[in-house]
Amino acid sequence: MATILEENINSVRATVQFSVDDGETPVSLVKEPGQGSDTRSGKYEDHEITVYDGRPIAAELDLDKQGFILRKFGTAVNDFFDEDQITAIYYPEMKEIVKQETGCDEVLVFDHTIRIDDSGMAQTRKVRNPVKNMHNDFTRNSAPQRVRDLLPEEEAEAKLKKRFGSMNVWRPLVGPVETAPLAICGWDTLKEEDLLVAERQYQDRLGGVLHLTYNPDQRWYYFPKMTRDEVVLLKCFDSLEDGTAKWTCHGSFQPPEIPANAKPRQSIEIRTLYFYDD
Repeated sequence: MATILEENINSVRATVQFSVDDGETPVSLVKEPGQGSDTRSGKYEDHEITVYDGRPIAAELDLDKQGFILRKFGTAVNDFFDEDQITAIYYPEMKEIVKQETGCDEVLVFDHTIRIDDSGMAQTRKVRNPVKNMHNDFTRNSAPQRVRDLLPEEEAEAKLKKRFGSMNVWRPLVGPVETAPLAICGWDTLKEEDLLVAERQYQDRLGGVLHLTYNPDQRWYYFPKMTRDEVVLLKCFDSLEDGTAKWTCHGSFQPPEIPANAKPRQSIEIRTLYFYDD
């Protein structure tokens, strides 16, 4: 797989968390928002990586090649802590951008998560903290299972016979982002053997995600100082097996030299399934 190579690109050094393959399946017991970090098993280790500024190459990024893109896309939502606004206004907006960028025929928004990089604020708001471990939200098995979970059996099986995928859309609620931005590793430098299948145990279901182990060949990007009118689209699954980008990996990191008066990151991520008619 080819990768975009740049010269004289800005970058930062950061320490991030990876999983370690110890032969056991990592398991997370998922807590409700605002109840602190999930309880998890598995082995983890920190590595220092270079995270490149993706803004100079944003126009070259492609969902079917790298699996992630940056776009300007405003919103009519004025209070992201109002659930009614999220479902009535934001969900349709996110369906629009996923359709626009993928050329798909149908989009299903199935949930959203708000994260705040401040434990006290997160607990008060009953939301989650940023995820430190590098990961992808679906596996080859859990993506089709999510379709079956959410749709009637006959409709699900019909959709699974055609191309489908999952896309996350990530937006800051407050800008510019100065703490805990996203580090993203695209499809073009991910290796299958560096991915571990992990379980997420919810109250009502069992989910599957991919954890990432460290490989120095991985190339990481972020978009510095993201603002409220910017979004990152992250491909979490694609059913195609022809070399088209299948997924990406991401997680948060703390950049060096954070301003003393920096506001904690606040963000929303929308999770979607998208479908093609042929």
